[in-house]
Amino acid sequence: MPSSIFHPPCLLLVSVANRQRTKKISARFLKQIVAELFTELEITEAELGIHLVGAKKMARVNWQFLQHEGSTDVITFDHSEKRKAESGKRKQLHGELFVCVDDAIKQAKEFGTSWQAEVVRYVVHGILHLLGYDDLKPALRRTMKREENRLVRRLAQRFSFAQLSRPAKLGA
Repeated sequence: MPSSIFHPPCLLLVSVANRQRTKKISARFLKQIVAELFTELEITEAELGIHLVGAKKMARVNWQFLQHEGSTDVITFDHSEKRKAESGKRKQLHGELFVCVDDAIKQAKEFGTSWQAEVVRYVVHGILHLLGYDDLKPALRRTMKREENRLVRRLAQRFSFAQLSRPAKLGA
């Protein structure tokens, strides 16, 4: 069989748990966005849990695991056994993202965007961390931010982020 026809098996599992009550969010639509992001990043294997939380829950997670006070936009937990040293070179990921919808609403006002676009940005940011990107040093932060912006722009061309706030229709 020619190698150009062979496609390796893919295992892409994404779960979305909406644990906040501030905004109605379509888990199905968010999964579609993540699936497109995986395609763009050529992710071949993934187990990803996305927890949409409010500011109080995010502050608890932030303190419990990072000993940081207060809420934050996204926290990433990498459950992969192997870490690649080079940014963006991994094609598998296994982890969890905690995304704070309250912070998305607040930052959307600050940056003149929508809270839905901020939620997508936080998911992209967390996935980039799972792929090995880092934002602790200025040069690495610039590289990561460029890739984050590129991916959010690409996703915005494919999806209307406003639909994230519409619950999925039954039977659709």
